[in-house]
Amino acid sequence: MEISAAGRLEVRITAADVGKRVSVRSLIEHGPSGEKFSDAVGVLTSWDNGVLRITRKSGESVRVAESALVAGKVVPAAPARRRGPAASYEELARITARGWRPVESERLGDWELRAAAGFTRRANSVLPLGDPGLPLDDALTAVRRWYAARGLPAYAQTATGAQGTQELLCAELEKRGWVREVTAELWTGGLAPVADLGDGTSGVLLSRDADEAWLARYQRKGVSEVALRVLGGGSPGAPAPGEPSVWFATVPGEPGAEAPAAIGRCVVDGRWAGFAAVEVDPARRREGLATAVMAALAARALEEGASAAWLQVETDNEGGRALYDRLGFAPHHAYHHYRAPEEPASEGSAPDSSAPAGDGTS
Repeated sequence: MEISAAGRLEVRITAADVGKRVSVRSLIEHGPSGEKFSDAVGVLTSWDNGVLRITRKSGESVRVAESALVAGKVVPAAPARRRGPAASYEELARITARGWRPVESERLGDWELRAAAGFTRRANSVLPLGDPGLPLDDALTAVRRWYAARGLPAYAQTATGAQGTQELLCAELEKRGWVREVTAELWTGGLAPVADLGDGTSGVLLSRDADEAWLARYQRKGVSEVALRVLGGGSPGAPAPGEPSVWFATVPGEPGAEAPAAIGRCVVDGRWAGFAAVEVDPARRREGLATAVMAALAARALEEGASAAWLQVETDNEGGRALYDRLGFAPHHAYHHYRAPEEPASEGSAPDSSAPAGDGTS
């Protein structure tokens, strides 16, 4: 908190600081265990009608009455990274988008509209990086029409918690009735330490394609041709020059098993390697198979010139988060999928389809 030379708490923020990262303390009437104050750190996304709205790193919004404010100050735009490779949000957003490609995309200014017949929100949401070239309401109307024409609900993928993320856009979407359905985190880490965990005897098989055995373990059943295109990075086999390189890992199961013991997917793109779909037979957990899969994929990614790694994990995946922490990964930012409110039937909008499958990656 900001304390004056005389030892008093001071409020050193105003409405002009909207868009900046702040730290505030406010009075509370009935706090737990007799507490009188509440603290909040995040981006100041609005200050209207005597109420401050602060968006925390997780994307959670906190409302603070101006009358209850006892201290406040502007703080650095992003906290120091504890570990992991340095990267901006925009760099990671573009790399992760290239690692999970839709089958159809279109530009709206700097925004990217993406569709893949409803297979995962990531491949069926607008990625709003930069300027759409239209006022926000007009841009969102164009987004909704584009997805309605494809029989899909309109989603926007946004991020919070790092320098250059989209707390202000999240607040604007919520003002317009867009509902946050999914929140997950993007973690980054060094690639070599993961590869070093492989002992060369794990029996992990690597392939360019997701074969029937791999798909038998994949958590989404009944995978369509569209899903196979997304999983394969747009086309099967070896990539064209300059395109991301996709690998699938399989640990065979016991003789007669219906599915492999473990699987994983990795996409190599420049200095980055992205891990996804790391899944293990529930009966074979705690045998180190997930680590073996990631080590084998990391070793191949190192051979292709990568040095840093990323992955996406949902906030309630305690097992996955513990594993990735042990492997040296740390959270970089949170990302969210907002769904547009339904259009009134009288407007003649296309009927809304069911939501795409969730996009957990662990």
